[in-house]
Amino acid sequence: MSQPLKAQFQRLRPNGSPSGPPLPVMYNPAEFTLNKSAQIAEVAIPGLDSPVLQFVRGQTETLSLDLFFDTTEYGVTDNVRPVTQETDKFYQLVKIDSQTHAPPILLFSWGGQDFPGHRSYPSMGNQQRYGFKCIVENIRQRFTLFSPKGTPLRATLSVTLREYKTLSEQLEQLNLQSPDHTRDHVVRQGETLSRIAAQVYDDPKEWRRIADANELDDPLALQPGMILEIPPVE
Repeated sequence: MSQPLKAQFQRLRPNGSPSGPPLPVMYNPAEFTLNKSAQIAEVAIPGLDSPVLQFVRGQTETLSLDLFFDTTEYGVTDNVRPVTQETDKFYQLVKIDSQTHAPPILLFSWGGQDFPGHRSYPSMGNQQRYGFKCIVENIRQRFTLFSPKGTPLRATLSVTLREYKTLSEQLEQLNLQSPDHTRDHVVRQGETLSRIAAQVYDDPKEWRRIADANELDDPLALQPGMILEIPPVE
């Protein structure tokens, strides 16, 4: 019988590449909870029975789970192994990284293509995923078993993860289609105005429309991260 696939946390560099080996959990969680909401404003119009609802923005998705740790297999009176040797590895994930001055960016994964949200639908654009890219928002440690000398042997960590997405990732994943409205485009490495025009207008010769809207003297001098205004199709 094959071993069960372990849930794990992987540290990520700012560019999204792995940083160091993954950190597998000791025991797979019995459950985890995903929570996503939208901010809706109420626009009051005199004379109406109810206000008009206006979408403002999406709220950050969160994932909550409990991680169980137990080191009693090494002994409970003699030759004990403190459970903190395992829990401290995860507790560090909420600490500030000395290089980035912020908690590390992580990818929580379990189940590969079966991770919730992987399967794509026409209305989802490119929002499918293989894991949960996040930072640790909160960790609560609860120690529930001790040796006669007070060494902690069993613990449960309640972890709350907050989804992490860069601006360019969000724009790419949303894949908003509004050719008749002005919208923004974040320039990626290697892109040209003609390539962008081919993507948004299906015509690379329309690059001049974008150059004029953004007052670009040199259409070849695009820098990754630039935000261009994409004018509507007339």
